[in-house]
Formats: sequence, C-alpha cells, structure tokens
Amino acid sequence: MPTIPAALMFTLDPHSGIPIYRQLQEQVRRLVASGQLRAGVELPSVRDLALAHAVNPMTISKAYSLLEAEGLLQRNRGRPMTVAPRRRAVDPAERRLKQIEPQAEALVQSARQLELSRRELAALLDRIWEKEHE
Repeated sequence: MPTIPAALMFTLDPHSGIPIYRQLQEQVRRLVASGQLRAGVELPSVRDLALAHAVNPMTISKAYSLLEAEGLLQRNRGRPMTVAPRRRAVDPAERRLKQIEPQAEALVQSARQLELSRRELAALLDRIWEKEHE
C-alpha cells in the first residue's frame, strides 16, 4: 500500500486560529473527497506526523480518531491507519466546493473590509495557486 510522507501531505498552521486537529480533519476530508487519497492509502503514523509538524501526538491522534468515527479512516492492528474503502466515487465538484465555502466567505469578507477589489483578490489567489504548483 502506498504511504505518503508526513511532512509532504498536510499543512498545519498553529497560528491560524483553527485547532490543529480540525485543520488535519478538514484536509483529510478534502483529499478523500477529491480522490487524492484513495482507499487503502496509509497515512503517516501519529508520531511521524507530530514530529514533522512539531505538535503534540495527542492532537494528531484525536484527529485520526474522529476521522475513523466518521468512517473516513480505518485502524489496522499493527499497521498504519489507512483511508477506508469508499462507498461511492469521488464527490462531484459542487460538493467539494461546498467544503471550502466557509473559508471562501471569510476571505471575501476580509477582502471587503480591507477595501480590496474582486480583481485584486483574484490576482492574489492566482499568485498563491501558481506558487503552490511550481
């Protein structure tokens, strides 16, 4: 089964105001919904992920346990946690967009408060998108 390196898979920001375990949960949900994390893929161990991001292992364990309770992850005795088998195909784009809608609304609100135009915000998103895909 394929394994993804802990440091490459997730972006966890302790200064974002969003609890680390929720950041991890949301990222796993999105990666599974988009099909980037497929059934059977091994996730980094709690220890490896905690070390890679300098966070408490209990934080990672909490996120993994909550995702397991949701049915997204599967615990395997003596082996790494894996993505659980999917009951359906990759979610359509509309459902995936719904997952990021709250962040988009907050971003738009912040841009309006800063009196930034739609064009300026779009340019910023384009720059960030390109930087992430270099």
